[in-house]
Amino acid sequence: MNSGYVDAVARQVLRVCGKVLPVTLTGLVATMPVAAQDTVAPAGASVPDVQAAPDVEVAPDVEADPPPPDPRTIPPSAFASRSNLGGAKLSPDGSKFAFRTIVEDKPLLAIIDADTLRPLRSISLDSTDDVNWYRWAGPDRILISVGGFAITNRWYGYYSRLMLYDINDRAMRYIGFEDQGPEGDDVLHTDSAGNFVILSASKDIYNVPDVWRFPLDGSGEKAAVKVQPRQKGIEEWWADDAGVVRLGMDFTSGGATIIHYRSGPDEAFRRISKIKKKEADKLENWGNLALTAGSDIGFAMIEGEDGRQVLQQVDYTTGELVDVIYEHPDWSLDTVISASGRGAIGVEYTDDTPRTHWLDPEMARHQRNLEQVLGGGQVKIFSVSDDRSRMLVQHGSAADPGALYVYTPGQKRLDLYANLRPDIDFRAMSEPQPFSFESRDGHAMHGYLTLPRDRAARGLPLIVYPHGGPYGVRDAMVYDDWVQLFASRGYAVLQVNFRGSGGYGSAFEELGDGQIGRRMQDDLDDALDWAVAAGYADPARVCIVGASYGGYAALWGALRNPERYRCAASFAGVTDWRDMLRYDRNYLGRSYYRRVWKAKVTGEKGTDLTELSPVDQIARLERPVLLVHGTEDRRVPFAQFEKLVAAAEKAGKSMETLKLEDGHSLVKEENELKFYETLLAFLHRHNPADAPPAEADLSATGG
Repeated sequence: MNSGYVDAVARQVLRVCGKVLPVTLTGLVATMPVAAQDTVAPAGASVPDVQAAPDVEVAPDVEADPPPPDPRTIPPSAFASRSNLGGAKLSPDGSKFAFRTIVEDKPLLAIIDADTLRPLRSISLDSTDDVNWYRWAGPDRILISVGGFAITNRWYGYYSRLMLYDINDRAMRYIGFEDQGPEGDDVLHTDSAGNFVILSASKDIYNVPDVWRFPLDGSGEKAAVKVQPRQKGIEEWWADDAGVVRLGMDFTSGGATIIHYRSGPDEAFRRISKIKKKEADKLENWGNLALTAGSDIGFAMIEGEDGRQVLQQVDYTTGELVDVIYEHPDWSLDTVISASGRGAIGVEYTDDTPRTHWLDPEMARHQRNLEQVLGGGQVKIFSVSDDRSRMLVQHGSAADPGALYVYTPGQKRLDLYANLRPDIDFRAMSEPQPFSFESRDGHAMHGYLTLPRDRAARGLPLIVYPHGGPYGVRDAMVYDDWVQLFASRGYAVLQVNFRGSGGYGSAFEELGDGQIGRRMQDDLDDALDWAVAAGYADPARVCIVGASYGGYAALWGALRNPERYRCAASFAGVTDWRDMLRYDRNYLGRSYYRRVWKAKVTGEKGTDLTELSPVDQIARLERPVLLVHGTEDRRVPFAQFEKLVAAAEKAGKSMETLKLEDGHSLVKEENELKFYETLLAFLHRHNPADAPPAEADLSATGG
């Protein structure tokens, strides 16, 4: 590799030139194959300080960029080949980072030396349990939450358990009691040195939890120390950043919530507030807790007067709101970024693009430096060591899968670790554009239209692509494999933030309550009308495709409005809302189900869910449908697929089906590739992208 490739920090040099583009993940970690980065990454580009404003020049000996490829020549396998680096996390001291990946169909947690970028270890995650999350416990230990469904003669529902991996002795240990209640991963505090955790856990299924200090040295439950005895009714505990238990919530059978609080370890808990069921919105004052040792003032994401989320201080002795820390003039905040001992250091929000606003001046300076060096696109600092000596950075855009960098500020050094989609040249992808329209009942709606490259933006075949969720979730201008795969094959893609979507304030989200399959579906149809009226879409060549709730919306679109859609494809879609709600009662937890979820789905007056369930309405099917589901799906169980298949057979209706041995999100590369190939073939048969408009045929083929 010549010096130009090593020294240049320009994005075109690091990621476009043929010699550098395939930065793939290959190699060995310990005795198992796992992602690793070797000699193809730059050896450390220099990051200037924006305050000094030096010029950043590309070395003159860099060859000219090759032309971008034809998008149609990029194989589906390129969109299925994922490195899964987005969830990477730095160790507290910044010496290592870890990420989840799949190698030879085996889920692994890879551990990488953050200085040399070479692999250190891999941890097998291949079990029948879900891996809910992982986090570092000190520099050499990793906590892993696993879970699944259990059926006993006493109890049925979802359980979670806490595991610990010790890098030095390569041992996996269980953290908890041999006999304990269903929730075993409620970690209230993790010691920064990795010596212990504070864990809320009950020893049986009948009692509320105590709080325990568990050592992480392998000494087991005999060495656990009870730091807070259970109190009648208190189901949830919170600790401050020093590990002192400070707050508890009692969720009463009548739907009210009683708050118990203390200022420090030497005080008794006292009842501070009772929030009635009809005042459930006040729980937001207590929701995003970040208690700081020695202070009664914390912060929470609070709904402002106009329904947008703002960051506001809370006096936890009373639950009263104090000063607003930050609010965006136009957009609701998505999350708050906090750091132990520092409080809130930043917030994230989404206009059309996800953005970070740093409240901490030092982090704001790092953000500006990186944006100048990487130039354009979206720069996200998403993991930071405790002393800020090292950071993980992702850079990409809605038309760029992106790459992971390791940033060492003290050395002004930026190392490219790997591309997130190593076989995709981002220059061949399509940039979405925002649009807005008015719904039929007068509400402002927003969405994104992605057009295929090198085709006139008139009379295109269109795919309506509703998002999952549906509540509190939204589409944004971020990279999406499905969107880019469709666009690369010549389809325009329409994404709609229908009512109920997040980011636009509580009033907009509440518009969706009780409107699944009704006005939510109207919003999709109204967006389609906008695309047709604007001339982008051919109304005779429209299909609807989605996953999870989007899969339901796709099925329902074909059943409800066959005059609009040539075909529909559903991945992991809900087919029977009554059964889904019964399942959710255990999966989501009875408290959340009782307080929030059921009312959102059915609405205040209740809804006859048989009128909205494809299982009950399958006799209306007139269009071709592709139904895909993972047999190991625990979010929308495989039984939803089986019930619709049985109902269709009974009604004499045919569907194309595909079963995959996978979960709610496809983690096995060969399964994702099989799905993409099946989906593209289905779309080509029923809505070919290269068919002239005059040859479009809307004849029914699904009955």
